[in-house]
Amino acid sequence: MKKYSAAEDSTIQESQGNNINDDIKNIINNFTGSYNAFPKMRLRRLRKSEAIRDLLQETHLSVKDLVFPLFVQEGIDERIEIESMPGIFRFPIGETLKEIEEIVSLGVRSIVLFGIPSKKNDTGDISFDNNGIVQKATKMIKDAFGDKLVVITDVCLCQYTSHSHCGIIKNNKVDNDHTLSTLSKIALSHAIAGADIVAPSAMMDGQVKTLRDTLDRNDYQDTLIMGYSAKQASSFFSPFRDAAHSLPSFGNRLSYQMPFTNSREARREIMADMEEGADILMVKPAIPNLDLIYTAKQTSLHPIAAYSVSGEYSMIKAASINNWVDEVAAVTELLTSIKRAGADIIISYHAKKMAEILACKKN
Repeated sequence: MKKYSAAEDSTIQESQGNNINDDIKNIINNFTGSYNAFPKMRLRRLRKSEAIRDLLQETHLSVKDLVFPLFVQEGIDERIEIESMPGIFRFPIGETLKEIEEIVSLGVRSIVLFGIPSKKNDTGDISFDNNGIVQKATKMIKDAFGDKLVVITDVCLCQYTSHSHCGIIKNNKVDNDHTLSTLSKIALSHAIAGADIVAPSAMMDGQVKTLRDTLDRNDYQDTLIMGYSAKQASSFFSPFRDAAHSLPSFGNRLSYQMPFTNSREARREIMADMEEGADILMVKPAIPNLDLIYTAKQTSLHPIAAYSVSGEYSMIKAASINNWVDEVAAVTELLTSIKRAGADIIISYHAKKMAEILACKKN
């Protein structure tokens, strides 16, 4: 038997090792019995029992993801059901705490407040009155619940103006820069009342920057801004306009809300809110814009909110009332798809129902 020097022996071992690695690579590269094809691959194995399906579930909804929208109205003594949104109500301020106690008992810890005043005018000045409906409700709620509940407030003019547009009208059109001043006053009044997050929904250019500058200048640096970053001009808003008495008296909102055909424009809107200082980015409506939710999640490090709007709620509610769909199954599928697309926060009129569903599953 030939004897090798230590150096030669090391070279032979290295060569053999390389040969083994090459052999493994060749086996992998030339393997024709792929497990990624039937019958070796059987994806139904992943679904054969409830326990396995639960183990492998990729998307998990939590009650912590949910935000419930709440309408508070001046000049009423008892809750009024919204005809186009069965099960959703406008509340007098006196009943608001009772409703929130129920919401909190279900585990939902965030609400977004919409105010409906008893009086309106062309400029919507009541919107930033420190004794306005949202300001009073916010203070009352924060006094009662403190940091146990996140209060988000809508910053817009459509509920407060006699024409129901989202901005100040000059020369028969919405004046962007004039509106910014009013929006900043609204946001500041909400912050003073105790709002945790202000959410400008008017879709005016520069609204996030204007609010951030105003809040910071007045020592409300800790008040968050949730940008309505990509808000479409959507037919799915119709029941909300009934709920908030905000149907425009003339024209439409196409000059400031986004065309639902334009995804690149939506990305620019989202990027603008990021650059202007938004803490949270929002896409609205949710279901018609799952692609935008996904893109926002993939291209930013911001928390992503999605607003599952009134029309999405009313379609499922109407179908369930007529026994055309299973409400529990439909609501679960709807909200799970929004979470799967990338939403960290889901604003939904189904929030209470979904919290009940999740509680039942846990038990």
